[in-house]
Amino acid sequence: MLTPHPAPTGCCDPFDPAPWEDKEITWNNKLFVKDHVTSFLHIPLNMGKVVTRNMKLIEKAGAESPVQLMLSDEKSLWGADIYIDVSKNVPGAQMSALSGTFLTKVFEGPYKNVGKWAKEMEEYVERRGKKLTKMYFCYTTCPKCAKAYGKNYVVLFAQI
Repeated sequence: MLTPHPAPTGCCDPFDPAPWEDKEITWNNKLFVKDHVTSFLHIPLNMGKVVTRNMKLIEKAGAESPVQLMLSDEKSLWGADIYIDVSKNVPGAQMSALSGTFLTKVFEGPYKNVGKWAKEMEEYVERRGKKLTKMYFCYTTCPKCAKAYGKNYVVLFAQI
């Protein structure tokens, strides 16, 4: 039986985990808008404001990516750098390019499981005979859209 695709909320696109499950991806100077989110014990405090501000700049520049992708570098308990995939340079935004090879794995469930998922990702990389150098988290929808869609997917990108 086919699962029907959920109707878009108008905020976050419905997420299809299949293209991201157990993949190896290589990027060469993949372009992103980079910004910083303030956190308290890894709980983002101003994520909505930061993303909204950057999305306005991205839309104004016509730099939307065909794939909705936002990575988070959980640098500390008090903040994270976010990377929003774009198709070209965005005036007024801080730009960053990421290069490297990444293993991806999709997880589903409440955000409180992120620590457990990170450990599982480390073990996955090790089983593949690779060395983890950095991990990024891709929160595929905001909490409201995750509730509307009935699924909360998080993709971990392990740079190897």
